[in-house]
Amino acid sequence: MESHVALAAEKIFSIGPIPITNTIFTTWIVTFILIIFAYMATRKISAVPQGLQNIAEVAVETFQDLVSTIAGDKTKVFLPIVGSFFFFILFGNYLGLLPGIGTVGFFENDGETFVPLFRSINSDLNTTVALALVSLIATHFLSVKYLGLGGYLGKFLSLNPIFLFVGFLEIIGEATKILSLSFRLFGNIFAGEVLLTTASTRLFAFIIPIPFYFLEMLVGFVQALIFAMLTLVFMVILTQKSH
Repeated sequence: MESHVALAAEKIFSIGPIPITNTIFTTWIVTFILIIFAYMATRKISAVPQGLQNIAEVAVETFQDLVSTIAGDKTKVFLPIVGSFFFFILFGNYLGLLPGIGTVGFFENDGETFVPLFRSINSDLNTTVALALVSLIATHFLSVKYLGLGGYLGKFLSLNPIFLFVGFLEIIGEATKILSLSFRLFGNIFAGEVLLTTASTRLFAFIIPIPFYFLEMLVGFVQALIFAMLTLVFMVILTQKSH
């Protein structure tokens, strides 16, 4: 039986009427580990950081420096949102490269179908669309916060026919951001999963995939950074007053 990667996430169990797929189950694990790490890193904060606190401070400060070059005086507001996207997506991508992800599971349909217990969270379009929706909602919420309801609506509505048409194009552009953010992340991670699965089923399966693992580590980092930076740019643009 050859290994394959299904496009849709596989159901592993249900909670009442709610089906739980392997990507949802892996998402819970990713979220739990990040929460535990954040708790352990900030449990005993000292003036001279050590251990997990040191790692957390280096990661946050490095990312903060990057965000501040774009967000300016809005960095303190935008950083928690953008940083959460980056570290969640990054850790989710890297967890998907660990041994056992996609290979540990069970058979169903009398042994004909293999269902992996764990799966890379961003190889599921549902996850990436959900992330894109959260990004868009947060962006528009911040726009209302900084511009007020009138200023926010003024970006899309106007009595001037020309500006009204431009506003209509802006609305279409906001909708396409969901497709842009979600399909870019999903396409790259799902393609990498298929590539690694295919390479691992051939001769010298323990040697051939090694270069691809390094490639996927780079892709996982770049895609997390792109998603976070695009969200940041959208926030900065939509919170600026129209002229």
